[in-house]
Amino acid sequence: MERDTARPEVGAMPDERAREWAAHHRRTAATSTYVYDFVWDVTADAEGPFCTDVDGNVLLDFTSHVAAAPLGYNNPLLMERFEEFDLIDPTKIAGQDFYAGSLGTPEDPELPGPTQLMDRLRELTSHYGMDRVFLSNSGAEAVENAIKICYDAGGGTRGVTFEGGFHGRTLGALSLNRSKSVQRKDYPEISGIADVPFCRDRRCTPESCECGFFRDGSSALREKLHPETGHLPLEDLAYVIVEPIQGEGGYRIPSDPFMEELAAVCAEHDVLLIADEIQTGLGRTGELWGSDHFPIEPDVITCAKGLRVGATVSNGAVFPDEEARISSTWGAGDVVAAMQGVLTIDAIGEANLLENARKRGRALVEMLSDAEPEGVVDVRGLGLMVAVEFDATDRREAVIEAALKRGLLTLGCGHRSIRLLPPLDVTEREIDLGAELLCAAIDDVASGFVGTRR
Repeated sequence: MERDTARPEVGAMPDERAREWAAHHRRTAATSTYVYDFVWDVTADAEGPFCTDVDGNVLLDFTSHVAAAPLGYNNPLLMERFEEFDLIDPTKIAGQDFYAGSLGTPEDPELPGPTQLMDRLRELTSHYGMDRVFLSNSGAEAVENAIKICYDAGGGTRGVTFEGGFHGRTLGALSLNRSKSVQRKDYPEISGIADVPFCRDRRCTPESCECGFFRDGSSALREKLHPETGHLPLEDLAYVIVEPIQGEGGYRIPSDPFMEELAAVCAEHDVLLIADEIQTGLGRTGELWGSDHFPIEPDVITCAKGLRVGATVSNGAVFPDEEARISSTWGAGDVVAAMQGVLTIDAIGEANLLENARKRGRALVEMLSDAEPEGVVDVRGLGLMVAVEFDATDRREAVIEAALKRGLLTLGCGHRSIRLLPPLDVTEREIDLGAELLCAAIDDVASGFVGTRR
């Protein structure tokens, strides 16, 4: 496959072999979140955003595996390094019980691993005063450990989350979710979680606010903590957790006044602020962290997805000193994943992918906005975290299917939006191609669309 000339080439989607693979998979797999019967052929040609399915269809992937493959397929900055290593067995170790090293020094090893990944994360968060990292397996685990260390450090037993927020699927993380009821209904929750509105308009001011966060010269968060009229005693509050840009909730970008008020309240009351960077981190928004766009100073950062492992990052004053207070058998134990995380971070810097994300993301938003596709009510994004919002959920679903038939992979978010997540090294040609395919899919749907707003 030549990336410079590749284009989607599709017949039926899904075709015979994809239907066969998906049906066989479902014989054993619990019902989950598979969007459609796209089956990636892991042995076939794939490069950048282009991949091949088991029926030989070539597709343009603008999902980046839900931001978990930030460099797309077979990026040479990773693959050339992989070829240098003779990997060992086991590649997964009890990473919180045993260390892993190699020839060379810890600062310059032959095979980078968990130690070097933590070094990179410390460097990338130093502007927030962070110097300690705890590695785990997933984003949900990173969130679980974030709230645990905040409970431990702050002494309180309560937390604040935001309407529309999503933080994972474990029971603790689920207790923080406010995006879709199906995620939480009938499950027990940790107690003491309050919620406040999240900004829905990145251009809003306290005077023009319509989401309910700002009110009568104050804010919903400040009112909850008011010593006389509030119902959330400060001594009970351990943390506030926020996604700098809401992911599952619809790629909502907050306004600076919203973030300024959040930062001010946390600073005034000495409340720990957790920034959930699992989808926004590692350059996705055009900065290393989504928080870098806003006037906030997080005390804890959670990351995963593009990092290939989970990580909770903070400073020594927040992490507990007591041995075994937090631990995980497999945390930091996947040697290959830790190496991928190191090489991904290095590639982002080496290839100046933050600037590429900013430039290509602006171009994608401008092209889609200028096209004024039928049924689209908003196009928004930061960097290569872009959302297209429709006037109806069923129109959104139809566009996802129509785009698939044209060879473009997309995903939904929120209730009426499509999210677009090209790889961080996406080219101008690939952005043009993706926009062209999406607009054509929207036109396909519009020509026969009869829907209801929901």
